[in-house]
Amino acid sequence: MRYIGMEASMIKKVMIVVLAMVMIGSGPMLAMGQFSFCRMPKEGLKSCLPSVSGDNPVDPSAACCSAISKADLQCFCRYKDSGLLSIYGVDPNKAMELPVKCSVVNSFHC
Repeated sequence: MRYIGMEASMIKKVMIVVLAMVMIGSGPMLAMGQFSFCRMPKEGLKSCLPSVSGDNPVDPSAACCSAISKADLQCFCRYKDSGLLSIYGVDPNKAMELPVKCSVVNSFHC
């Protein structure tokens, strides 16, 4: 019986996170089978991952910078301190540096 209670608790937590994502609106979304996070498609996110994770991140690739140039930068600010990025191994501080490193903007602060 105790296991069932833990499972229900976990399901409740997942539902809260999903509901929060939906309520944020322009954040993560699933549209026509395409995952998008702040207007960055899945491929764009994957191309930026080496630049925002691990101990020795690399400079952002052209594909990453192209995706960043189309992203909703203010949307990223909503997730900086949420812990959601860290779950996926993304260093939020490194992620916030990408718009400047890609020369999309001269400075970027949330």
